[in-house]
Amino acid sequence: SEQAPQLLTLPGCGPLTAAELVGETANPVRFRSEACFAMHAGAAPIPASSGKTNRHRLARGGNRQLNAALHRIAVTQIRLPGLGRTYYQRRRSDGDSTMEALRALKRRLARVVFNLLRPTDRTAAAALPQAA
Repeated sequence: SEQAPQLLTLPGCGPLTAAELVGETANPVRFRSEACFAMHAGAAPIPASSGKTNRHRLARGGNRQLNAALHRIAVTQIRLPGLGRTYYQRRRSDGDSTMEALRALKRRLARVVFNLLRPTDRTAAAALPQAA
């Protein structure tokens, strides 16, 4: 992707997934924080606690294409040796279910993707139209 070549450095993110992330995000400056981006992508945790059970579930809402792109990266990172797999295995050993560990990894990936998409130069960010 010519718009954000830094996405291709992310393990599990190929040219088509990078292009989809860029296209579905539109302009990362429109999100006030990475948490807002994660909520838009459907990767933010939703409390699903009951009684003494404290847990979170994956959001069903949000941009489904963006969520699918994050899911592809997460599943690929779990297969490959590296930070994603290490984080996933640590969450599983801490007692998370398979889906809870995957949700946590997708939330971390949303943060990474958001930071990779944001313009690094402050003048470039100033030149982009600001969302009201």
